[in-house]
Amino acid sequence: MQAPSVGGVMLPRGGGESIRLSRGASLTDFAEKIGANPASLVAVMMNLGEMVTATQSVSDETLTLLGDEMNYRVQIVSPEEEDRELLESFSIEFGEDEGGEEMLVSRPPVVTVMGHVDHGKTRLLDAIRKTNVVAGEAGGITQHIGAYQVATEVNGEERAITFIDTPGHEAFTAMRARGAKSTDIAILVVAANDGVMPQTIEALNHAKAADVPIVVAVNKIDVEGADPTKVRGQLTEFGLVAEEYGGDTMFVDISAKQGLHIDSLLEAVVLTADASLDLRANAEQDAQGIAIEAHLDRGRGAVATVLVQRGTLRVGDTMVAGDAYGRVRAMLDDKGQNVEEAGPSTPVLVLGLTNVPGAGDNFLVVDEDRTARQIAEKRAARERNAAFAKRTRRVSLEDLDKVLKAGLVQDLNIIIKGDASGSVEALESSLLQLDVGEEVDIRILHRGVGAVTESDINLATGSDAIVIGFNVRAEGRATQMAEREGVDVRYYSVIYQAIEEIEAALKGMLKPEYEEVELGTAEIREIFRSSKLGNIAGVLIRSGEVKRNTKARLIRDGKVIAEELNIVGLRRFKDDVTEIREGFEGGINLGNFNDIKIDDVIATYEMREKPRG
Repeated sequence: MQAPSVGGVMLPRGGGESIRLSRGASLTDFAEKIGANPASLVAVMMNLGEMVTATQSVSDETLTLLGDEMNYRVQIVSPEEEDRELLESFSIEFGEDEGGEEMLVSRPPVVTVMGHVDHGKTRLLDAIRKTNVVAGEAGGITQHIGAYQVATEVNGEERAITFIDTPGHEAFTAMRARGAKSTDIAILVVAANDGVMPQTIEALNHAKAADVPIVVAVNKIDVEGADPTKVRGQLTEFGLVAEEYGGDTMFVDISAKQGLHIDSLLEAVVLTADASLDLRANAEQDAQGIAIEAHLDRGRGAVATVLVQRGTLRVGDTMVAGDAYGRVRAMLDDKGQNVEEAGPSTPVLVLGLTNVPGAGDNFLVVDEDRTARQIAEKRAARERNAAFAKRTRRVSLEDLDKVLKAGLVQDLNIIIKGDASGSVEALESSLLQLDVGEEVDIRILHRGVGAVTESDINLATGSDAIVIGFNVRAEGRATQMAEREGVDVRYYSVIYQAIEEIEAALKGMLKPEYEEVELGTAEIREIFRSSKLGNIAGVLIRSGEVKRNTKARLIRDGKVIAEELNIVGLRRFKDDVTEIREGFEGGINLGNFNDIKIDDVIATYEMREKPRG
């Protein structure tokens, strides 16, 4: 078979054989596989109409196109397969219990609560663990993922159940699906007054795709118009037939608000697990499992909530979680107590990792720190290459007629910073799923955990990106830098609000009537306590000016602690004043809000009318 010639150089042409390449491979990697000069493959790509450098990570489609041209069948190795091969190179078996049947011991079931928004998932979890998590949530939806363990009595025996506390809004499709994959049983919450809704079906499909048994919790039976029988009839259409109708799905009527029949629901979970699943694991081997959530903590560094799936995790173990690694310095259980070890199906908060792993990353314990570092570095390199090569999703914008008529394609570049990796990942996933079209590319240039930094603004400046801060604010001089460079930084505390607003902006439907203008920031240097006025913040004005009767928010370590505060009082020495300028000291009274600490930052702003451009 004649080999193709490019610039007088003969290239080896394949005979239809397969070559394996990892996602994000370069033309140099391709050339090594077939014994060719990378420069000649660059020339082949130019002939095909694509400008690609030899070391650039390219997409799966580009590798396949080049393979077709050279008569090779290109097999793209999936990240999971590549990870398995990487671990095998270190003689590590992931995802399997070591030893024989005699080594296996029973473990608690791991449960995820799913269902439609506002059907009471968070309140149910609240009722189960008897602590109020609803009050601390913005917009009434779960913003972070955690995990905790509860005990219930079944047939006179105390049984433990582990709950993965996943968010319930439709925006979190990716994390909910991932939650189901680490789950033994799904509780599907359906409101008795609403019945089956679109997200109920979506959650049901996730559970079926993960092949997990389902227990249905029919909530809000105490509400007017509740009809539990109707719910049973509706779910029959989707293959969930109640036991009383001759099926094998347990339905439990509950009221999360009143705390009715919660014990019956937990018993149904245990009975379903016993009937449908063989929940056993080897507790003696090195620990393996999944990272449920991770974030940066002031003073403690990167902390991760992990769910041990097999083996026992101990303080002092060397672990790898995604592209993070480290020695376990300490472990905390769901009640904040220090623990020395955690067995199968036990969730713990781990301290000691080098950086923040992603929600859903696998973790494993290895013998040596050097092995952990090598695995983490290779995973990080693979992720980096795959990210460079990732094809962007396309979003149709309705206000780009002029650009389209000119024959141009526009990119919308976005940088996402958030307070937890799960939220960042969910926001990225949701933005990439917005109305797919052909006119505009939406590209997530960078995502990370922590405050918006100057390097984020630098990246946005060089790439015309907008920056999204979710439950975090800008730190240091990043705000002034963004204003100077004209970078659009948007802050949100509810994820679906961010998605709706950005989608509206993309489609030209957003009618901004007002914009937030930062007036000044004040750093709390001292706190004075007054029996009449509450806590008075002794501050140094760091930037701009602080005015009386303006809005303010309190920022602690880059994270927003409180919104919608008011500057009720402003003093310079003993005098009431209307404003204090940069560099001066003074006292600020935030009215009834007294939860202030030294080093907190009070950021003041006002809403100004913004003309429609």
